[in-house]
Order: sequence, then structure tokens, then C-alpha cells
Amino acid sequence: MERETLSVTQLNERIKSLLDGDPLLGDVCVRGELSNYKIYPSGHHYFTLKDSESTLRCVMFRPNASRLRFRPESGMCVTAFGRVTVYPRDGAYQLYCSALMPEGTGDLQVAFEQLKAKLSAEGLFDADHKKPIPAIPKRIAIITSSAGAAVHDMIRILGRRWPAAKILLLPVRVQGAEAPAEIAGAIRYANEFDVGDLIITGRGGGSIEDLWAFNDERVARAIYASRIPVISAVGHEPDVTISDYVADRRASTPSNAAEIAVPDQDEMREALTSYSIRSAQAMRKRIALLRQQLNEMARKRVLTDPSVLLDNRRLDLERIQDRLLSAEERQLSGKKQRFVSSAAALDAMSPIRVLTRGYAIAQDDKGCVLRTVSELAPEMPFELILHDGYADCRVTTVHEGEKHDGTKA
Repeated sequence: MERETLSVTQLNERIKSLLDGDPLLGDVCVRGELSNYKIYPSGHHYFTLKDSESTLRCVMFRPNASRLRFRPESGMCVTAFGRVTVYPRDGAYQLYCSALMPEGTGDLQVAFEQLKAKLSAEGLFDADHKKPIPAIPKRIAIITSSAGAAVHDMIRILGRRWPAAKILLLPVRVQGAEAPAEIAGAIRYANEFDVGDLIITGRGGGSIEDLWAFNDERVARAIYASRIPVISAVGHEPDVTISDYVADRRASTPSNAAEIAVPDQDEMREALTSYSIRSAQAMRKRIALLRQQLNEMARKRVLTDPSVLLDNRRLDLERIQDRLLSAEERQLSGKKQRFVSSAAALDAMSPIRVLTRGYAIAQDDKGCVLRTVSELAPEMPFELILHDGYADCRVTTVHEGEKHDGTKA
């Protein structure tokens, strides 16, 4: 019997038809670990599923990949849904994946944690970026669905607590694929046109799918970029969304957001009444104290007899005069003593004092003191000054050297 010979293409097509005809392989669920996960510019995702012993090549084309609500990463354990077939060109079978489900938790929860970690790392949750909520807002913009019960509760509570505040409703869808873009756009609109000094955005409770619009990255970044403070009021107390982390203030419910946004007029009225009573009491105490001080001053002698003040000032003036005179006398006495000491010192150094001890001063006809014999000449006239007068003299003979008794000439 002659054996049939097949081309490579024919063999691959035969295997492909066999795989395509298997109902199990046409709709299969495979559990494994993601490996070598890559996203190409075309939007197609290529990866490998593996366990401890085997690997399986997989591809997820762009239409299916665009429906993923989390970001697959290598090392993540998942369940892949799809069909197994052969790509004839390569002759290798692979899983054409239509959906991925993270193991151990839902895909929405994984997407929530991934976005939370990403935005936290970028600083969108930092406390130093959060703006204070105005104590008494004049205009409040509410961004929510106009058909829900939440908006009616907020308007009712705001009107009861602080009717002076103006409320502007910016209606948006809060559920569905279009909701995130509408919410983010309304927040940007409120800032661009300065429609209020406070924004409340949120909705009533529901499942994680119902609240998912407030876990969208576009909404989170719009809240972060808002110049106007934002209160996030999504769901009930246990519900926490990405918007709650980014907003300047989180409210447990929409009704709680209205209570946070404005003061209670009744409480404010009671506080003002209390302040008024306390102010009046403080004023009465102040007046009583001042009256007591006035009475005490009125009884002082300085007011009943003003001459006492003049007498006291006169005594003070006399004491000051005595102190000034004493200081002047001490100063003059000190100066006199210094003058006498200086005069005595000058007198001791005076040439006249030297003359009284038997010395004389010789001067030429110009009044210059003669100090050496070289300044003398025979017949030279000079003046000799003694302590009690002077004499006109003339030089007869000039001798250099010492006299016979050993003294200088």
C-alpha cells in the first residue's frame, strides 16, 4: 500500500483542523503563571503560560486586550480563557486568549490595587497636596447623577444646614463606560469657569462594578489637578475608591459630604448666642473693674488735694539740686587738686627754679641760648640771665677744655 506524502503546509493544516474540531480545545480554561509578557505597538499581547513542568505560548489580540480591567504582569497567576489552535506558518500550537482572570481575586480588585500603587508612587495621595475645605463656602458644585437619590439627599441637607450657600448641579453619568470621562470633564469645567469654591463628587452605594467610575485614572488625575477643593462621597462607609484617596476630603456617604461641606445654621446660631452672652458678661466685669479702679483713684490724696503733688515735686527738685551742687563741688575740688599738682610739676621743671640754685643762662644778642664755647668769640657781647636779673657782658677770652679744678669750661 502506497503511503500518502504531505507537504508541511498540508500537515499543519491537518493538525489545525483536528484541533479546531475538538470542542474542549475550542473553549478551554488554562491556569498558570504569566511569563515574558509583552505588549506590542499593534496592541496585541504576547506571553507564555507556565507551570512547574510545561509552557504554553499565548496571544491576546487587541480587541480582547482592550477589555482587560487590570494590567497583566509577568509572575502573576491567572486563568486564561480561549481556544487552542495551530498557526500554520510556524507549525506551532498556541492559545488564542480571549480573557484573563487573576487567581485568588477579581480582576477589578487587581486593577484597583495596581492603580492605587501607581498613583501613590506619583504622590497623588500625599497629605501636603490636599487643600483645606472652606469653613463657609458660598457656592458648591455637585458633580453626580441628577437622577439618583444621593443628589436629593445632599441638596436637602445643604439647604437645611446652610441655606445661604448656592448649589450648582453638574449632572453626569456615574456608571458605565462613559462615566469617567464625564466626571473628569465636569471637574475641569468647574475649575475653568470657577463655578464654586467647593466641589462634591460621588454617588450612592453599589457593587464594585457600580462604583468603578470613581476608580478610573482620568477621574483621579482631574481631582488631583483641581484648584477647587474636592470632597469625594462615593457609596457607603465600607466603600473606598481611588477618588477617596486623591480628594482633599473623603466623606463616608453623600449625606456625610453635605454635613462636612457647610456648618449647621442652628449650631452656628447657638454659638453666636453663647458668644454674645459671654461677651456681655465680660463687658460687665470689665466695667465693674474699671469703676472700682476709678473709685480707688478718686479717694487718693493726690486728687483730693492737688497741692500734695506739687509739694512732692518740690521736694524732689530740691533733692536733685542738692545732688547737682554736691557733684559740682566734687568736680571743682578734683580739678583744683589736679591744677595744683600740675603747677607744682611745672614749677619744678621751670628754668627759673634752676637759676635759684646758682646757675645762669647765657644768650647771644639774638636771644639764642649759648650752649658751647664754639659759639663764643673774643669781644662778643652776650647777656647773662640770673635768678634775680640779668647783666650785659662781653667775652674777653675763650678757653676750650676743662678748668684747673676739673670742671668743664
